[in-house]
Amino acid sequence: MRDRERKKNPRPSAPVRRFENWSFDRPGRIPYKMVFCVPDMNMGQETQIQKGIRIPGLVDLQVNGFKGIHFSDPSLAQEDCVLACRGVIEAGTTAFLPTVITSPSEVYEHNLPIIAAVLREQEFQGRLLGIHVEGPFISARDGARGAHDAPWIREPDVGYLEQIIEWADGRVKLLTIAAEPEGAEELARFASGRGITVSLGHQMAGEADLHKLVRAGAASLTHLGNGVPAMLDRHENPVWAGLANDDLIAMIISDGHHLPASILKTIIRTKGAGRCVVVSDASSPAGLEPGEYEVLGHRHVLEEAGRLYDPATGYLAGSSATMLRCMNHLASLNLVGPDELVAMGFHNPLALIGLGPEDVAGERDLTFDAERNVFYLAT
Repeated sequence: MRDRERKKNPRPSAPVRRFENWSFDRPGRIPYKMVFCVPDMNMGQETQIQKGIRIPGLVDLQVNGFKGIHFSDPSLAQEDCVLACRGVIEAGTTAFLPTVITSPSEVYEHNLPIIAAVLREQEFQGRLLGIHVEGPFISARDGARGAHDAPWIREPDVGYLEQIIEWADGRVKLLTIAAEPEGAEELARFASGRGITVSLGHQMAGEADLHKLVRAGAASLTHLGNGVPAMLDRHENPVWAGLANDDLIAMIISDGHHLPASILKTIIRTKGAGRCVVVSDASSPAGLEPGEYEVLGHRHVLEEAGRLYDPATGYLAGSSATMLRCMNHLASLNLVGPDELVAMGFHNPLALIGLGPEDVAGERDLTFDAERNVFYLAT
């Protein structure tokens, strides 16, 4: 591998939740199945999953890179992409979407065909489920754009999206856009019509913006509670608007750094576990030792505790966590039982992108210990 980066009191028990098939079929939307949990305000721990039971897997819809390789690196090589994908799977993620963030056209033209070629390789069938394109149609406002470089952010452009889809050989499965720019509705309608799940994030959208995009086919919110400025209006802001919108599923980064426990609890209790999806948002320093790294031309710091940030802005710069770590942090908070955890980490992400368990290659040896409240990968 070529090193592209320079190191510089449980709650009282409650009734078992019941999973049901819940289909969506709104105008402009492609129907899909969603695992649904009957709401339980006690969010208790009683479950059908017992100690030491194997689980079907973990599916991550947002992986930017791993162990020194970034999927948006302008010099990405196919052998490096393969090594990064193998590393993610070896670390306990059953299947995932390699994610390409806001980039110049040359990067999309170079990287997307490489990733698409890796997706076609036999060893990754049922492991790499498609590509998540996060940007470039997002807010350019500082804070809202997060670690995305402002010069490459674009206004919604269906023609340019068509070109991105072509470069990706039709493998785009998830697209993150902002809801508020003019043209976002047309873009969402076009993408959803092509079988691409549209998620809203890195935005300053209000309630009306979100309602418009839902009507145009948007299905989810990308890492709700993140990708917004540090200072927001107390009432009129994209976090409250996203929480209040019952049509949008919430993707959440439960790495212990992106969202405090109180916010995770609020999102899960408001949306319900059946409408939440855990993602890692892993960046290329994930899997590496603490230190300083150059990531896409920026200096990022990885602390001992796992927090990854850009010292120039103070904002987080993705995550250093694996999906397994995110699930274990969420489990440690005792907010939901194991059934709900498995829904948020496996069934719900698949359903969001129109897939099911049958689309994932054989199970990894993943187990949940209900007594210790921990997921682990058998060695």
